[in-house]
Amino acid sequence: MTVSEVLSELEKLGNEQTKKTLMRHGAVEPLFGVKIGDLKPLRKVLKKNHALALELYASGNSDAMYLAGLIADENQVTKAELNLWMKQASWSLISGTAVAALASESPHVLAVAQKWIDSKAELTAAAGWQTMTHHISIADDSLIDRDLIENLLDRVIDEIHGERNEVKAAMNGFVIAVGSYLTSLTDQAKKAAARIGAVKVDKGNTACKTPDALVYIEKVEKSGRLGRKRKSARC
Repeated sequence: MTVSEVLSELEKLGNEQTKKTLMRHGAVEPLFGVKIGDLKPLRKVLKKNHALALELYASGNSDAMYLAGLIADENQVTKAELNLWMKQASWSLISGTAVAALASESPHVLAVAQKWIDSKAELTAAAGWQTMTHHISIADDSLIDRDLIENLLDRVIDEIHGERNEVKAAMNGFVIAVGSYLTSLTDQAKKAAARIGAVKVDKGNTACKTPDALVYIEKVEKSGRLGRKRKSARC
C-alpha cells in the first residue's frame, strides 16, 4: 500500500468521538481519530515496512505517526531517525509510546534514552524515561545495566517533585517498571517509591490518575506477576 492509500484507510477508521477524546489528552491536528485497537488489522496487512513507516511519520498525521511506530523495523531504524521522530512528535502518545517503544526494541535504546532524559524539551525528556521503562519491561535481566537503573532511581528520588508535568509522570512509571519487572531491584524500587510519596500530575480534562508507585508494585507482587516480561513494547 502507498502512503495515500494508508491515509485513506485511516480516514475510514476514524471517528469524531475518538478524535475529541484524543485531543483532550493532548493530540493536535491533523488526525482522523482512530482507536489504537482498530490499527491492529491494518498493521497485520502492512507488516514491518520501514520505508513506508518513514513516509507515514513524515505525513504529520497523528494516526499515521502512531501506525508508523508499529510497522517500523527496529533493526533498520537509525539513531538519526529516532532523534528526528522524537523532535517531530506532536504530543505525548507519539513521543512516549510510538517512538519510545520503537526505540526500546532497537539496538540504540540506551544511547537515545539517556540523551532524551537530559533534554530541555518536556516531551523528549519524558520519552527518555518511558524508553527505559519499555526496555525494562521486555529485556532479559542479563541485558539490563543494573548500575544505570540504580543511578536513575536515585535521580528520580532527587528530582521528580521539581520536574515538569510529563516528566514526573514518566519518572513515576519508571519506578513502577523497575519494581515490577526487575526483581533484583524490587525492594529498592519500593523504597524509592516510599520516599517519593504521592506524585501530583496535572492530567487536564481527563479522568486519568497518577498511580501510587508503591501501591502499584505491591499489587503486582501480591498477584505473583513480579518479573513477568512483556513480549513486545509496541502495541
